[in-house]
Amino acid sequence: MLNWSEIDTVLLDMDGTLLDLRYDNHFWNEQLHYHYAKQHGLSIEEAQQRLVAHFRDVAGTLNWYCLDYWESTLGLPIRQLKTQTTELIQLRPDTQDFLQQLQAAGKDVALLTNAHPDALALKNQHTPLAQLCPRQFSTHEFGYCKEFQELWQRLQQAFPFDPARTLFIDDGEHILDSARQFGIRYTVGITNPDSGLPLKQFNQHPAISSFQQLPALSVSA
Repeated sequence: MLNWSEIDTVLLDMDGTLLDLRYDNHFWNEQLHYHYAKQHGLSIEEAQQRLVAHFRDVAGTLNWYCLDYWESTLGLPIRQLKTQTTELIQLRPDTQDFLQQLQAAGKDVALLTNAHPDALALKNQHTPLAQLCPRQFSTHEFGYCKEFQELWQRLQQAFPFDPARTLFIDDGEHILDSARQFGIRYTVGITNPDSGLPLKQFNQHPAISSFQQLPALSVSA
C-alpha cells in the first residue's frame, strides 16, 4: 500500500482517525437534538428535521465545523454543552503506539483537523494528543476546510511539505479526494471512525481499520 522510505511527512486527521468519532457523533446527532428541542419547545423528531436542514445548508464548508457559527445560528451554548460528555473523548486503541512509532522513525508529523480551535483545545485537554503530536493545525487558521484546494496551498506555505513524499490519513473519502487532487501521493481511509458504528467503505482510496494494518515502521525507514 505504501513505502515508508518514500514518505517524509505524515498528515493525520483528528476526529475519526486519531480519536474515536463516537463523542462527536453523540453530540451532533443525539445530544444537540435534545437541547435544541428543549430550547424551542419541539419534539425530538421536529428538532432533528430542523437541524438536518441547517446542516445540509453548510455541509462541506468551514461553517459546518465552526462553533461560533452554530452558537449564533442555533442560539445554544455549544461550547458549554460539548463539555457535558467529555468522558467519550477517547484515543483510538492504536493511536498512541502509531504516533510514537512515527516519531521514532523520524517522520515529520502534523495533526490537521477541520475542528474549530476550541474543539481542538477540548480534545487536547482530555487526551494526550498534544504530547503525542505537538504540531497541530486547525483549518480555521487558514480560512478554508480540507475540502478546498486553498487549504492545502496555505498549509504548505505554513508547513512546507512535498506532496509526492506525504501520507495523509482521514476518515472522509471526499477529503482524501481533495488531498489527492492537490498531489498528495499516499492517501489512506479509516473504515471504523466511530467504534459504535459498522465499517465504512472506501471506493477510491485504500483503507484500514487499524494502524497496525500499515507496513511496519522502523527507525531506519
